[in-house]
Amino acid sequence: MIPVRAYFRLLVRYLRPMRVRTGLLGLVLLVAISLQLINPQLMRTFIDRATTGSNVGDLVPVAVAFMVIAVAHQVLAVTGTWLAEYVGWSATNELRAELTEHVLELDMGFHKAHTPGELIERIDGDVTALSNFFSAFIIQVIGNAVLLVGILVLLWRENMWVGAGLSAFTAVALFAMLGLQMVAVPWWKQVRATSAVLFGSLGEQFGGTEDIRANGASRYMILRFTEILREWMPQQVRGRVGFAMLWGTNIANYVIGSALVFWLGSLLFGNGSLTLGSVYLVWYYVSMTREPMDQIRTQMEDFQKAGAGISRVQELFDTSATLVWTGQVVLADGPLSVELDHVSFSYQDEAGVGPVLHDVSFRIEEGRVLGVLGRTGSGKTTLARLLTRLYDPQSGEVRVGGVPLPQAERHSVRSRVGMVTQDVQLFRATIRDNLTFFDAGVDDARIIEVIDTLGLTAWLATQPSGLDTLLESGGGGLSAGQGQLLALTRIFLRQPGLVIMDEASSRLDPATEGLIERAVDRLLDNRTALIIAHRLATVTRADDILIMESGRIVEYGSRAELAADPDSRLSHLLATGIEEVLA
Repeated sequence: MIPVRAYFRLLVRYLRPMRVRTGLLGLVLLVAISLQLINPQLMRTFIDRATTGSNVGDLVPVAVAFMVIAVAHQVLAVTGTWLAEYVGWSATNELRAELTEHVLELDMGFHKAHTPGELIERIDGDVTALSNFFSAFIIQVIGNAVLLVGILVLLWRENMWVGAGLSAFTAVALFAMLGLQMVAVPWWKQVRATSAVLFGSLGEQFGGTEDIRANGASRYMILRFTEILREWMPQQVRGRVGFAMLWGTNIANYVIGSALVFWLGSLLFGNGSLTLGSVYLVWYYVSMTREPMDQIRTQMEDFQKAGAGISRVQELFDTSATLVWTGQVVLADGPLSVELDHVSFSYQDEAGVGPVLHDVSFRIEEGRVLGVLGRTGSGKTTLARLLTRLYDPQSGEVRVGGVPLPQAERHSVRSRVGMVTQDVQLFRATIRDNLTFFDAGVDDARIIEVIDTLGLTAWLATQPSGLDTLLESGGGGLSAGQGQLLALTRIFLRQPGLVIMDEASSRLDPATEGLIERAVDRLLDNRTALIIAHRLATVTRADDILIMESGRIVEYGSRAELAADPDSRLSHLLATGIEEVLA
């Protein structure tokens, strides 16, 4: 069934801020409907006067009034449509914003289980179906329902038998359409779900175009795409069958209704119960019912889509984060200490994956730099995710600045703990907006000061429009090293007390490597840092070294002492120069 209550809750919630415009829209609708009902009465008067021999002087005022009302109705119809679209899109844009904010607050496990393309389809595609219905519901469903009721009331006023017959027929027709419409809701829900899978797959393919081509996987991706389309097509067909049933029902209703009018009209005109103008009036009113019935039928199809969309939107809103920020402790200024106390962790969202960290304990004093080494899968990146509180450990405690992270205030953690990864996320925006994350409160003088502090003034001078240089999404037009420069500047602007660098130097290009090394030195000055290293050369600036293997700490201590100890793992790695074992 269509979640009618859920729909009306959304309708009331998002229309309340626009109650003035919604009230104006209601007034426009009532006046437009009144004019639409008045004009046939004028036509009846015109016909009756013309057939009874009235002079032209009596007919002209009626004709002029008819034309004036017709023009006024069209003006009001356009105004009502504009108001309805404005209200509908404004309301659903607010819904999109709240849904996006809710999704961004969900845990990383949720985002690992849902592709970006799928989320785009659910946030935009499903809500767009609601947008169409938000705007159309007011002006077409309610408006046409009121028009239909008005027509039936006037038909009852004209003749009891005509009113009773057409009222019964209209009620049966509407119930038939509603019954058919209920059947098709699950069909449209399947269409929306598969559509999300399709767009998720497309997002993956477009994002990995280079790898797909380089590894000869194009045929496989086409096969995968084809399989989704083969699943999608019969679902679309079923959805369209629901539309066809409604459309066919409406055509049949119009034919039967017209036949009923001609039959009753001939009988009542023959016995003198109706004049010729009244017969025309009845026929005209019945003809007018076709448009509201057709509009209601059209909206029933949108209602099918909206019903599926509402269910999926509600499911997304009902998805709650397991990682809740309730702490109020603000992290102190200056370098922050780091401590992991008997921490164990596993990714619960990935079936079959065992523990990633086993009883890990270590401490980084304020202002010291820890280099973390280990093979892929040893748990290095997981450490970074725990320190930024993208996840919470299953056991043990993570403390930053002496504060357990669940007790820390979220904004404080986000501003005082900075992270740089090898995959820098850039937006299609200016350098300024990419550096400040669209925070207009950061002035240009502060940005230039940071750029100068990091020794990047010469690099900025190479950009055609300085801070106003437009960057493409994903860093198009920038080298990996230039992207890292932006990431370092972005972090420095926040003045964090803890900096985490996750393989951030593994993709440096020679042209900017020296520049980045100097920028990193300035970024780490008087800050606590954790450097997850891909190369041994990366940890030469580290004060301490931590080597991990299979989620456990196998070596931890001062870099100088470990390098001087011939029996240490670090000493062995430095002596042999085998860096690839860390990859």
